[in-house]
Amino acid sequence: MAKSNGNGKSIEESLWDSANKLRGSVESAEYKHVVLGLIFLKFASDKFEEHRKKLIDEGKEKYLEMPDFYGMANVFYLDEVSRWSYIIKNSKQNDIALKIDTALHNIEKNNKALKGALPDNYFSRLGLDSSKLSSLLDTINDIDTIKDIQQDIVGRVYEYFLSKFALAEGKGKGEFYTPKSIVNLIAEMIEPYKGIIYDPACGSGGMFVQSIKFIESHHGSKKEISIYGQEYTNTTYKLAKMNLAIRGISGNLGEKAADTFHNDQHPDLKADYIMANPPFNQKDWRAENELVNDPRWKGYEVPPKSNANYGWILNMVSKLSENGVAGFILANGALSGGGEEYKIRRKLIENNLVEAILVLPQDMFYTTNISVTVWILNKNKKAHNRNIGDEQRQYRNREKEILFMDLRQIGEPFEKKFLQFSEQHIKDIGKTYHTWQQENNNYKDIPEYCYSATFDEVAKKDFSLVPSKYIEFVNRDENINFDDKMKALQTEFAELLKAEAKSKADLLTVFKELGYDIEK
Repeated sequence: MAKSNGNGKSIEESLWDSANKLRGSVESAEYKHVVLGLIFLKFASDKFEEHRKKLIDEGKEKYLEMPDFYGMANVFYLDEVSRWSYIIKNSKQNDIALKIDTALHNIEKNNKALKGALPDNYFSRLGLDSSKLSSLLDTINDIDTIKDIQQDIVGRVYEYFLSKFALAEGKGKGEFYTPKSIVNLIAEMIEPYKGIIYDPACGSGGMFVQSIKFIESHHGSKKEISIYGQEYTNTTYKLAKMNLAIRGISGNLGEKAADTFHNDQHPDLKADYIMANPPFNQKDWRAENELVNDPRWKGYEVPPKSNANYGWILNMVSKLSENGVAGFILANGALSGGGEEYKIRRKLIENNLVEAILVLPQDMFYTTNISVTVWILNKNKKAHNRNIGDEQRQYRNREKEILFMDLRQIGEPFEKKFLQFSEQHIKDIGKTYHTWQQENNNYKDIPEYCYSATFDEVAKKDFSLVPSKYIEFVNRDENINFDDKMKALQTEFAELLKAEAKSKADLLTVFKELGYDIEK
């Protein structure tokens, strides 16, 4: 829970209110890079000053300007003009934007891990009003990024700002951010405890952050996780690299921002876990004769160029290790349909890769109000054992079954017009899924919520993955005697007409017009 600053608002909320007031005419899509870049600069500088003091206390003054003595402690080295103290000292100068750009450029140059991560000549190019930029610096100066390591203050602020910018940008934008409760749900289900995690459309890196949080909550070590990702948009690629750096997470996001289909940055990767929210229903993602012999489609039809949904699926299938599990989000249209998509979907089911399909409520995403689906693919649905922290689980053979879940009636209000899953919702949904997986056989189908379908049942439905075709829906009218109900309504209507009629003649006329024979 976020700590309050004394006025009833959390630190994140207060900072957002202050920072957003200073935006002026700058578009939210642009402004986020200003604010998040400055938060990163403040964090990097605080960590640098903390380590610098430690070196002084240990009598190692001669190492103060040696970058290697910071890098070995996972601290970024900052030269004098890149330090927050220097920026604040000069915050009222007319050339402060240029000084910030210079600071970010120098930090990236002096720290190989930040190559391609920081805004490049952004502040001076954007032309933000100097007085507002100065006030923004004063606002961010209030963040003590290292005061409480357990609270992860800077990480929380960064995450909160990402979500608020996604909300502000609205429909058609904000693709860099996946709502946290959906990411948490995927992490809870696929349990990325140790091994390689991959996201082919990583946005601002939220999937990676929640994976690390899952590991830490189960007393694991992030040293046992390797992170690989790819992002197409250059500015979002930088956001992801900063997001990971702020949290001390090492990740390989490729040499540059690049198209996953046309310039795969990890062609030979085999991942233990894949978490992704690729673009929905991406059109014209390849030309007619492009990628037709791509090895990622081996054994399957070539995904149609009119929609990239199955291109994303097969990309992920090709990256899964022998026991790999993938959890990702797609528009509901991928659950059915014909042509090449039908053939690929059928093959995925016949190859026993589809483990679970969860339809989500509407209004969970900031960029679209459509209902979307979480897919879980599993390369090892056979009986096996697995350790999650101190817990050992025995999994039954679900090779020929698929779990369908309908979550459309679950959720709580968020930001007035959106929905999110609470922590308890996520635990309950995860428990249903893991109970179904395990040998204890305590799982039961629940009407309007979940159903375990056999391969034969899915085949009879012509390999559709639409949950409503399998989950039982209760007919709430099944105990009503409609004949008796209709007679009661007719009697009630007749009594009303009698009360309103001024005379028997009027009453007879009315009833005759309605087809009733009152005299009889």
